[in-house]
Amino acid sequence: MTATSVPRVRASRAHGSMQRSRRWALILSYVFLVIFAAFFLVPPYYMIVTSLKSNAEVAHLSSNPWLLSQGLTFENFRTLLEQTDFLIYFKNTVIVTVCVVVITMVVSVLAAFSLGRMKFWGSGILATGIFLTYLVPDSLLFIPLFQIVRGLGLLNSYWAMVLVYPTLTVPFCTWIMIGYFASIPKELDEAAMIDGANHMQMLTRIFIPVALPGIIAATIFCFTVSWAAFVYPMA
Repeated sequence: MTATSVPRVRASRAHGSMQRSRRWALILSYVFLVIFAAFFLVPPYYMIVTSLKSNAEVAHLSSNPWLLSQGLTFENFRTLLEQTDFLIYFKNTVIVTVCVVVITMVVSVLAAFSLGRMKFWGSGILATGIFLTYLVPDSLLFIPLFQIVRGLGLLNSYWAMVLVYPTLTVPFCTWIMIGYFASIPKELDEAAMIDGANHMQMLTRIFIPVALPGIIAATIFCFTVSWAAFVYPMA
C-alpha cells in the first residue's frame, strides 16, 4: 500500500459512513411521516366507519368502535339526503365559496403585485397594515359587519357572505403573495420593460406563473376559511 492510497481508503470509508447516516436519516424521516400521517388519518377513518354503522351498533358500548361488527349500512346517508336539507346547504356553501375564492384571489394578486413590485411611498407600511388587519379577531368585526349588511338590505342572501368573507381572506392572502412577488429577481422586470411589456402583461405572463406555488397556497387557505366558516352564516 502506497502513501497516496491511505487517504483514498479513509475518504472512501468516510463516504460510506456518510451514506449510511443519510440512509438512516431517510428511514427515520419516512417512519416519522408514516406515524404523523396515521395520527391525522385516525379521525377521518373513525368518522367513515361510524357513518356506516346503524344507530343501535353505535349506541352499543360493547361493539368495537373501529370495525364494522354488524356489517355496513347506508341508512345514515339515506336519512341525511331524504330527511334534511343537506343538499341545499351544500349548494349554498359551494356557491359562496367559489365566489369568495375568485374575488379574493383577484383582489389579492393585484394588491400583492402593486405592493411587492411597484414601490411607492408608504408601500411597506401599507403592506404591514394589511397583514395587521388579519390579526383582528373575527368576533370584533361581527357586529359592525352585521350592521353594514343589514343597512344594505343583504341579509339572508348569497351576497351577504360573498361580500363579508373577503374581509377575512384578502389580508392574509395578499401578505402571502407579497413575499412571493418580492422574491422574484428585478431583472425580469427590466427584461420585460425592454420588450415593451406593460404592468398587466408582466403580471399575467411573468409573475403569476413564477409565483404559482404562493397563489395555490393562498387559494387553499381562502377555500378552507370560506368553507369552514361558522359564525357569520349563523347571523
